[in-house]
Amino acid sequence: MRTVIRFEVRRALSKKRFWLLTLLLPIAIGIVLALVILGNSVASNNFGNQPDAEFTFTYSDASGFIVPAIAAAMDGSATQDDDRAIAAVKAGEQTAHFVYPVDPTKTPIEVYGVDRGLFENGQYGEIATQVLIQSARNQIGNPILTSLAQGNLPVSATTFTDGEEASGLFGVIPPLIFLVMFFLIFTLLANQMLTSTLEEKENRVTEMILTTLNPNVLISGKIISLFIVAFVQALVFLLPVLVGFLIFGSAINLPNINLSSFIFDPAKMIVGALLAIGGFALFTGTTVAIGAIMPTAKEAGNIFGGLIALMVVPLYAGSLVVSDPQNPVVQIFTFFPYSAPITGLLRNAFGSLASWQAVILIAGLFMLSAIVLQIAARLFRTGSIQYNSKVSVKSIFSK
Repeated sequence: MRTVIRFEVRRALSKKRFWLLTLLLPIAIGIVLALVILGNSVASNNFGNQPDAEFTFTYSDASGFIVPAIAAAMDGSATQDDDRAIAAVKAGEQTAHFVYPVDPTKTPIEVYGVDRGLFENGQYGEIATQVLIQSARNQIGNPILTSLAQGNLPVSATTFTDGEEASGLFGVIPPLIFLVMFFLIFTLLANQMLTSTLEEKENRVTEMILTTLNPNVLISGKIISLFIVAFVQALVFLLPVLVGFLIFGSAINLPNINLSSFIFDPAKMIVGALLAIGGFALFTGTTVAIGAIMPTAKEAGNIFGGLIALMVVPLYAGSLVVSDPQNPVVQIFTFFPYSAPITGLLRNAFGSLASWQAVILIAGLFMLSAIVLQIAARLFRTGSIQYNSKVSVKSIFSK
């Protein structure tokens, strides 16, 4: 087994493609985040500058709320002839015209303006709204009453679970790391898992291998090597992310996150780690078994696609898993082996996974992984030299 593990790990880590894919992912995520933050910053600046846009406008006020001095300060002038003002905007003689209804809370403000582009046109509605807001504030007079009327009220909320203060978002994020790592590592290693047994079969060397190795030892060694490679991949993935955040975080205006604010619940972290390891073991063993059945990687890919679908289905129902964990659909996802890892990791992070459920899931995943490992070894023993067609599972277990 030491020979198998040493060979498989060395073969995986010596490939340039392994390091390229592992390093490319965090770099790509960093570039995307930087572009998103830069785009949001530019959009925010443009949006913030909209109230300061310089253009003249006319307006008619049926509500009686507009203060002429405030409108004039924003280069606005009153008019009673809406048709003539709108015609002037159409002819390009006037930049914009606003029509304030009797009750602006029920009837929208009509805004007419010269086309200045998709994003610049938003300035018209912003100015029209600001004129009305500033006029309302002027009539209320009291800034506190103005804030109350607008609903700008600061709220400090504290919630409790079993007599203890709830951890909130800072308690959810640490356990979710196991979900992210489980999904990313499985995605990156999926091809290697699938070809770990197919490669020897396609190269026609399994006969020689099985003369000196027991199939159980071979399959176990391959799965253990995949765990080692996954651990290395996790470290290689996390280090650039951490270094990039510490060095370039301030340069791209990333939020200053105080790591001491995060709450690392030991129970949640242990459950999350065990669920991730058990789920990875189950999917690895199943993938190796698929490779033992199929004669080529192309044919194995069809079944592997269905396995991936079973794994990611809970992500599409993530809102249901978080908001209604007692829903029958969520319960099925929780206890069905191939959807259990991601569902369990989500529920564990958000605190809806009971202790007894966690015990059942963890025990079930490890027990099923051991069973799948035995099945994979038996399939490989029989199907390792069947090159032209897939192995009949029924015929193997009937012997």
